[in-house]
Amino acid sequence: MKKVMIMLLSALVVATFAVSALAQGNPRGTAKLTLKGKTVSVEYGRPSLKGRSVDQLLSQLQAGEVWRLGADKSTTLSTGVDLAFGDTTVPAGDYSLWMQKQADNSWKLVFNKQHGQWGTKHDAAQDAASAPLKQSQAAKPAEMVTITLAKAGAGGAITIEWGTMTVTAGFTAK
Repeated sequence: MKKVMIMLLSALVVATFAVSALAQGNPRGTAKLTLKGKTVSVEYGRPSLKGRSVDQLLSQLQAGEVWRLGADKSTTLSTGVDLAFGDTTVPAGDYSLWMQKQADNSWKLVFNKQHGQWGTKHDAAQDAASAPLKQSQAAKPAEMVTITLAKAGAGGAITIEWGTMTVTAGFTAK
């Protein structure tokens, strides 16, 4: 009887993880970088364009509105070191990441204190900081959202690519 109970419990645990993985719907990606001996990482959902254009998808946003920057569960930045994006400091910790459309159609990267929530649940009252993003045309279109962290000068850079859009922000460890 004890063996049967253990087998049933094991099957339930496996089924729970399988359902959770399937509920996400999109593959997940991870980017990592080490600065001053501390890890900076981003974990995110990777939606595909599936024949659509990024301009079609993101042009629907009005100035001040945010895009969840990925799919499914919120995109999470974890940093073991304070990061400086120009004059903006993001303290060490965990944040959900969002892109906010500006009135001039430029973008800001928004760091929100809530993380782990479903990606459409943005509470602006929890925004900790924001930093401007530099936008450029991608050399090669990206079918899926791709976020990279790379060494750049004395710090690093976060780059977000989707379709023909590329946005980047540089940062340093404090």
